[in-house]
Amino acid sequence: MTKQALDSLQAQIDLGEMLPLMEEFYTIQGEGFHKGTAAYFIRVGGCDVGCHWCDVKESWDAAIHPPTNANTIAENAAKYSDTIVVTGGEPLMWDMNPLTKKLKSLGLTTHIETSGAYQLSGDWDWICLSPKKRMLPTQSVLEKANELKVIIFNKSDFDFAEKHAAQVGEDCILYLQPEWSVRDKMVPLIVDYVMKNPQWKVSLQTHKYLNIP
Repeated sequence: MTKQALDSLQAQIDLGEMLPLMEEFYTIQGEGFHKGTAAYFIRVGGCDVGCHWCDVKESWDAAIHPPTNANTIAENAAKYSDTIVVTGGEPLMWDMNPLTKKLKSLGLTTHIETSGAYQLSGDWDWICLSPKKRMLPTQSVLEKANELKVIIFNKSDFDFAEKHAAQVGEDCILYLQPEWSVRDKMVPLIVDYVMKNPQWKVSLQTHKYLNIP
């Protein structure tokens, strides 16, 4: 590829017209408010948040995932479901406006799953914010989040959860979710915490229990 072609490609990536597409698939939402419902997932490559327990570390390096036209991604998604979930990686590393504009033009409902570490872009019907300690969420995501899903890996994560619950809107739904590898240890603590603090709800990775993607 010539330098001119590379520069053109990079410009399209910078504008969100091309996105590093890791994978896309139709499945059942396993977590949070919409668990148990069918949705089409678009997993965008690229993430520098670096959670040591991340179960999709192959998404981190955007360079290994092919730049794909946002319109093409949206048109393919429309073949499968009315509800589209954009996840990563960290999708907000990229400008989400072109993708959501096309999804919306096709009459689709748009959801995003994000750490919130980057400024919000795109037109979303549902924002699931799952903050991480290494890169804290931006105000733009905190104030728009529909659901706050905090991963509980150790006891200190309860304090982390409360700090972020104090920053989201009053209508934001609050979830505590055990990190999968320590679920046997953390679930009893989460259950006890939610019973004492009923503003919180328990979220489980039900897709893993059901053995589906």
